[in-house]
Amino acid sequence: MIEAIKNIFKIPELRDRVLFTFAMLVIVRFGAFVVTPGVNSEVLAAAMQNQGGLSQLYDLFTGGAFSQAAVFSCGIMPYISASIILQLLGTAVPYFQRLQKEGEEGRRKIGQYTRYGTLVIAGLQASGIALFLNSNPGGMAVTDGSVFFIVMTVITMSAGTMLLLWIGEQITDNGIGNGVSLIIFINIIARLPISIQQEIGNIAGNQQQVVYEFVALIFAVLIIAAVVALTQGTRKIPVQYAKRVVGKKVYGGTSAFFPIKVNAAGVMPIIFAQAFMFLPEMIFKLFPNNEFINESLAPMFAYDHWFYWFVTFIFIVFFTYFYTAIAMNPQEIADNLKKQNGFVPGIRPGKSTADYIDAVLTRLTLPGSIFLGLISTVPYFLVTGLNLTFGYANFFGGTGLLIVVGVALDTLQHLESHLAMRNYDGFLKTGRLKGRRA
Repeated sequence: MIEAIKNIFKIPELRDRVLFTFAMLVIVRFGAFVVTPGVNSEVLAAAMQNQGGLSQLYDLFTGGAFSQAAVFSCGIMPYISASIILQLLGTAVPYFQRLQKEGEEGRRKIGQYTRYGTLVIAGLQASGIALFLNSNPGGMAVTDGSVFFIVMTVITMSAGTMLLLWIGEQITDNGIGNGVSLIIFINIIARLPISIQQEIGNIAGNQQQVVYEFVALIFAVLIIAAVVALTQGTRKIPVQYAKRVVGKKVYGGTSAFFPIKVNAAGVMPIIFAQAFMFLPEMIFKLFPNNEFINESLAPMFAYDHWFYWFVTFIFIVFFTYFYTAIAMNPQEIADNLKKQNGFVPGIRPGKSTADYIDAVLTRLTLPGSIFLGLISTVPYFLVTGLNLTFGYANFFGGTGLLIVVGVALDTLQHLESHLAMRNYDGFLKTGRLKGRRA
């Protein structure tokens, strides 16, 4: 491990990418403490401790910015929601279908529309937060509840989301890994010390039993092991390449494997599902005095209600299939194999190969999606069964832990690829080049 870290700084390009990523993430954390003008952050933070678990979960994804009404209170979730909407439109609207097939120019236009959608969704979420703040939680959280405050809050928080989006794009282009995922990752990690401190306080105040903490840690270890196994697990499809003669040389005639991951969608279904589950509460905040919403709808989408977890499970299963279909196109894979004179033994090239790969993907995705959905519901049982705090339960058993482990593995794989290209040993034994002499 120490040697691998030293190797990172021996490669100038990789070192610059790592330092650039670190600098961008420092800015992300700094913005979580810049409070929106007109808000008493101390009073608001105290009032937020009495809010429901969903608000605390949203605060987890924003790294504490939401509970302080900081400029990054909306987080990066509006961008994720906009991305989902554009991808759904790409499957149903002919115009967006054409854009997806136009290559780089089409991706540029889709990216532009996604940014517009991000701004709109961020504005709606910021409006909900502004109205929530204007309801004056805690008594003196907002010093001036005028229309000017609402407008200023919407503009400030929407601009904060767009800045986060820009930072995420810069990390993706000039740093290490997926910028959006890393932003969520660092925000979740930043809440860990506070969650541990709250749990220690509960133990000291005899509000929690120590044995329950050990049970939670066992859950965390088991979930980490299961997530790593699921993330690394693959189904190898045998591929045979036909011989072809070019001049006096013979090419092909070899056997290989085409790996398909059990969880090809990675951690994105979890992020997508949570982005959608945050929307109802943000919409409900736009109507603080509506009795039907407050008495009927809002309790159903509360963090401690079974309906919330049932809908979350359904969303995760759906987005696992949806994102897998986007990430891996069976017809495109079959066409590429055919162009390379490759074929699956016993399967005809072309449509038959595409159907076979699609069947394998469908069978692999089902257990993976169910596993992700079940793991995401673990915090519900930790909170109701072991009496853990919401923040602690989210980190040690469920969505937070899934995202942390998934993003960490993805970042390690990016570092591995850079080190392997330059003949350096990496962090993972399976990622080292075989047969190479030091």
